[in-house]
Amino acid sequence: MKIIYTDALIIGGGLAGLRSAIAAKKKGLDTVLISMVPVRRSHSAAAQGGMQASLGNGKMSEGDNEDVHFSDTVKGSDWGCDQEVARMFVQTAPKAIRELAHWGVPWTRIRAGERTAIINTKKTIIKEDAHNEGLIQSRDFGGTKKWRTCYTADATGHTMLYAVANEANRLNVYMTHRKEAVSLITKDDQCCGAVVRDLITGKLGAYIAKGTMIATGGYGRIFKVSTNAVICKGTGAAIALETGIARLGNMEAIQFHPTPLFPSGILLTEGCRGDGGVLRDKDGYRFMPDYEPDKKDLASRDVVSRRMMEHIAKGKGVKSPYGEHLWLDISILGREHIEKNLRDVADISKTFAGIDPATGWMPVLPMQHYSMGGIRVKPNGESPTLKGLFCAGEAACWDLHGFNRLGGNSVSEAVVAGMIIGESFAEYCLGANITIDTDLINQKLQEQQTYLESLLKLNGTQSIFAIKTKMQEIMSAKVGIFRNAKDLQSAVDELQELYRECKNITIKNKKLHGNVELDDAYRVPRMIKIALCAAVGALQRCESRGAHTRTDYPKRDDANFLNRTLTYWKHPDDPLPTVEYEELDVMKMEIAPGFRGYGDKDNIIEHPGAAKRAEEITRITDELTAKHADRFTIQNALMPYELSPKYKAKNQRVGVGYE
Repeated sequence: MKIIYTDALIIGGGLAGLRSAIAAKKKGLDTVLISMVPVRRSHSAAAQGGMQASLGNGKMSEGDNEDVHFSDTVKGSDWGCDQEVARMFVQTAPKAIRELAHWGVPWTRIRAGERTAIINTKKTIIKEDAHNEGLIQSRDFGGTKKWRTCYTADATGHTMLYAVANEANRLNVYMTHRKEAVSLITKDDQCCGAVVRDLITGKLGAYIAKGTMIATGGYGRIFKVSTNAVICKGTGAAIALETGIARLGNMEAIQFHPTPLFPSGILLTEGCRGDGGVLRDKDGYRFMPDYEPDKKDLASRDVVSRRMMEHIAKGKGVKSPYGEHLWLDISILGREHIEKNLRDVADISKTFAGIDPATGWMPVLPMQHYSMGGIRVKPNGESPTLKGLFCAGEAACWDLHGFNRLGGNSVSEAVVAGMIIGESFAEYCLGANITIDTDLINQKLQEQQTYLESLLKLNGTQSIFAIKTKMQEIMSAKVGIFRNAKDLQSAVDELQELYRECKNITIKNKKLHGNVELDDAYRVPRMIKIALCAAVGALQRCESRGAHTRTDYPKRDDANFLNRTLTYWKHPDDPLPTVEYEELDVMKMEIAPGFRGYGDKDNIIEHPGAAKRAEEITRITDELTAKHADRFTIQNALMPYELSPKYKAKNQRVGVGYE
């Protein structure tokens, strides 16, 4: 079995992994990136609607800056995010989007003069200033005060991924695909690399590195229907979990997107509603203004998803052979707009639903979309418990998103985290040293080889495919948009039983390569462990926060649950993960916990320190304002944060300079 030595090992070939690889390569490090699929087929390509960055270029974006983006992100997270990380993110995002433009992303640009937009179902004339012509344009997205989501029609992830992959190629980053990390190699609480399986030959090899980065995306495929690619099974988080050292954070924080195409689950971008599309019920009635009169169809994703399901429960769903759904109407935008800015949506609708969205409505239903949880890391991206292990993107609980992600903050996080964490990762690799014997490496390789061969020898009565399907059905039915103690406990019990049944399977194909049964035989038990972390975390979190909605605990409970859930597996034979909590320090927050802007203002059990911190924030702000301090001075006084000087530098905006 082959052993490869390198400075920096990156597992995952999407935006976060590629951008981190670029950071490492620019530092002169020998860098290896492994990916399950060719990098240009990574799930990042599926992002449609756009990337948030507070450029403030367009007429509808005037007045936008890092403070507004920060406020939107914190409130969108339902005060579950790490506010220091949110600050790092919003400060760097404008630099990231301009870097991407330099690398060739063909951002949709502003054209001077009048243009027609649909706002609240009405045609509105927007006049763009002549001096802004050619600057990057942005569209409206849910949960934001300004039009901030920059885009390339509805293929933003595709263009971003290709540009970043091209830059990695230009720098000669070594990228190898059809490879899957099946185990991390650790010694003395330090990560030294990974055991990697060649998905074509079935052979194992070891990659030994000074630093290891996991950027493998989310875990949406633990659900029956998801907008995620089939490779998004949480395997990166699972191999970290199986070290018994690394922790996962907020695994119960799972986002359901309001508008996947029904019943296929293919995503229809939030840009549909951002551009003026609306949701309708079986009677053709636009119902969202009844629930959310302010943001209407562009409330945060968790809010819209819940309102849709509530509306269906009232008998307003459209019946079909596949179940009930609602309608997404973008016909009001007109064919010209659709074929220019939502052409992929139109193609998806025609191909998979037989509907031309310029003349008909598209069937939609909320489905699993994004994983806010992941490998718990510090603001620099390193695991606080496993030295040398870094994580970025959707695989990480960096904790930018808390309990709900704003649309457009995901691909933005991927490249921004790739910049910030990638630089920290590179610096770590430059200064790190590891000492590991070849005998230990060979031992780790042999353990995995023996495990794979043992799976082929199992002679039970169960099918691994049937077990996977059952797991997905349990998660969808009992750990979905609405949760309660009875269903969650049932899910935990059933998932434990499924995990035990994984030892009672039969694999008919006895080959070590080209064997999808074997692939699932080692992946599914890990998926079940991820599912258990989510279910147990959801069961023990007795409150509703963001996308985590407990019908038996409808209030957000800051007094008891203003914290981050940490799960880890102490011992391989433990039936359940160990759960701990990491408290969020209210007295260090720049924005004290408060009303998010949706639903009942009294639906919060307040943290005892929230009012005190709010008073402190007001006092500091008033004192500095009286001294004519600028917003940067005030921000630093409220919540200092560390960031590389080149990323912390002020951002330039049209009309205001570096204000």
